[in-house]
Amino acid sequence: MSEQEILDTLPKIVAKPPLGQTGFPGYLTDAEKSALEQLRLLVEAQGYTERIDDATLLRFLRARKFDVMKALEMYTACEKWRKEYGTNTILEDFKYEEKPIVAKYYPRYYHKTDKEGRPVYIEELGKVNVTEMYKITTQERMLKNLVWEYESFAKHRLPACSRKAGFLVETSCTILDLKGISITAASQVLSYVREASYIGQNYYPERMGKFYLINAPFGFSTAFRLFKPFLDPVTVSKIFILGSSYKKDLLAQIPAENLPTKFGGTSEVSEAEGGLYLSDIGPWRDPKYIGPEGEAPTN
Repeated sequence: MSEQEILDTLPKIVAKPPLGQTGFPGYLTDAEKSALEQLRLLVEAQGYTERIDDATLLRFLRARKFDVMKALEMYTACEKWRKEYGTNTILEDFKYEEKPIVAKYYPRYYHKTDKEGRPVYIEELGKVNVTEMYKITTQERMLKNLVWEYESFAKHRLPACSRKAGFLVETSCTILDLKGISITAASQVLSYVREASYIGQNYYPERMGKFYLINAPFGFSTAFRLFKPFLDPVTVSKIFILGSSYKKDLLAQIPAENLPTKFGGTSEVSEAEGGLYLSDIGPWRDPKYIGPEGEAPTN
């Protein structure tokens, strides 16, 4: 089954951008349309035939403020990395057998969707136990699994979410729970987080829809305010730093029936279904929304 066969089953435009932004499928100025065609001609001239659809090329263009040559540089660097890292076949090649045990020491999981149809991704960073985790896995394997998850997100989760929403869904809604985080644990996992951030920013651009940091320690939001002037305003509009009173904000973005009870919602998952950490519930598990790409693999 070809990439084009999957694309043919998807909506062609995104939901109307809330801040009136352009540069998205269905919302392009003439200059942006011209930049898109220029970039396509350039990547085709270099022999690329996959991942040259409008939505993909536009993500690289948005990441580089529609500077065509910078977007081309970013795109070709990404394709080089994909080839060297084995990304194109990682869903078939990589098995993360230790995932059920790692989940106890670093809970990270997808669970249903937000009000705008995005997959909800949750990390409980405060529960990280690096010492125990590195007894059963390595940073290298954790990063491989991260890339595996990104690929599954792009190839399985987003298409199913797009079909359910009726418009193109390109991003995730992330909740990062810092409850109980210690400076020691944070510093121990910093190397992994740094590498993971690099992969996300350079090889999976424009995938962040909303980002909620909850149970943020005292002083965290103050520090963020100091950095705000140096960050892109569009990025800032997606980030919310919240203390322990986060329930109202999360429920404004995520339906109560989709938000786990531990975060103030009403969604419960039995252990028989794999529990919250391993159940992986969402449109990507619903036959109504699974297309020619097939059901999202479990790792």
